[in-house]
Amino acid sequence: MIDTEAIMDVLREIPDPEMPISIVDLGLVEDIRVESNGEAASVFIDILPTFVGCPALPMIGNEIRTKVGAVEGVGEVSVQFIYDPPWSVDRISDEGRESLAAHGVTVPEHGSKLDVPGHGSTVELRTSAIACPFCGSNETRLDSPFGPTRCRMIYYCEACRNSFEHMKRV
Repeated sequence: MIDTEAIMDVLREIPDPEMPISIVDLGLVEDIRVESNGEAASVFIDILPTFVGCPALPMIGNEIRTKVGAVEGVGEVSVQFIYDPPWSVDRISDEGRESLAAHGVTVPEHGSKLDVPGHGSTVELRTSAIACPFCGSNETRLDSPFGPTRCRMIYYCEACRNSFEHMKRV
């Protein structure tokens, strides 16, 4: 019998094609359903893209189908990209945040948005500069709001003179 935790273990081994983080630690996996029909199980996986039109989606879907399909007892694998709830950087695990930081990519802190009662919207709170993942300095500045992918922007550290990427809050 295949269970969702066995499938999640396989998904933890699938890296995001654009960043040094697994799709699980990135928070892309929304739901896993396993239906056993006797001989082989059907597995249905809902994935939350970071952005609509992300060019990595076909690669992610193929990798999921290949790796989960290789699990003994799995017959069919269906991957669906859904957009509700929307993906957010708050879904990135602590381990994922550490992996990204080790590769020069920072992430907004958990809960750095505040719901505004009665307004149905959110406000981003900023209490300090983005700390450099290399030296820890807050002497950083936004260098470009456009990074190598739609979900990242480029910052520059005046202290150690390194550029680094920062995940956009979406």
